[in-house]
Amino acid sequence: MITYDLFSYSNTGSTSCSAIKIPDAEVILYPSLLSYNEADQLFDNLKTSIIWEKHKIKLYGGVHDVPRLTAWYGDPNKSYVYSGIKLKPRLWNPILLKIREKIETISKTKFNSVLLNLYRSGSDSVLWHSDDEPELGKNPVIGSLSLGEAREFQMKHKYNRDLKQKILLQHGSFLLMKGKTQHNWLHQIPKRKNIKGERINLTFRTIMH
Repeated sequence: MITYDLFSYSNTGSTSCSAIKIPDAEVILYPSLLSYNEADQLFDNLKTSIIWEKHKIKLYGGVHDVPRLTAWYGDPNKSYVYSGIKLKPRLWNPILLKIREKIETISKTKFNSVLLNLYRSGSDSVLWHSDDEPELGKNPVIGSLSLGEAREFQMKHKYNRDLKQKILLQHGSFLLMKGKTQHNWLHQIPKRKNIKGERINLTFRTIMH
C-alpha cells in the first residue's frame, strides 16, 4: 500500500552538506538528506507506483537498449530530448510532488520535471554525458536524489583530462549541481559486476520552453 507521509518520521534526515571542491563547477553533496527509514519507504513506493519504461538509443552506429529503466514526470508540455529519445511527461503524482517540495526547499530552485532511473543491478549504467541540452537553459540546476544500492558517481573535466572526481551516492543522499558544472564536466554511473542490488535515482530539472 502506498502512503504519502514520507517525511513525517521523528528520525528525519540531515540537511548538513559539503561542497565538492572542483574547479569550474558548483557541486554540493547532502550525504543523508533522507533518513534510512524515509529512503526505504520512498524506494518501495517509487518502485511500485512509477510507470517504468524501457527505451532504445542510437549509439556507435547501432540501436541498443538503454541499460536501465526510465520514467519522465513533470508539468504539462515539458517534454525532454536526450540521445535521440523524446520523453513526454506523465503528470506529477502525489509522492513525486512531496519529494519535489522538499528538494526545492533544499536547493532554493523551482523544478518542473524529473527523470527517474531504475538501475536493476550493477550491470545497468549510464555513459559519460552532461545535462546540457538546450531546453535546460544556460546554467542548468540539477538535483539528484539517490535511493537503494550505493553507486559511484564519476566526473571528468571536458577540457583538462587530469581533473577527475568520484562521489559515492548512498541511500538517501542528494547531489546538487549548478552554475557552469554541465558546461565543463561530464559524469557517469559505470557498470559494476559485483553490485547486485537495485538503485533508483531522481534527477530534478527545469525545462525552459
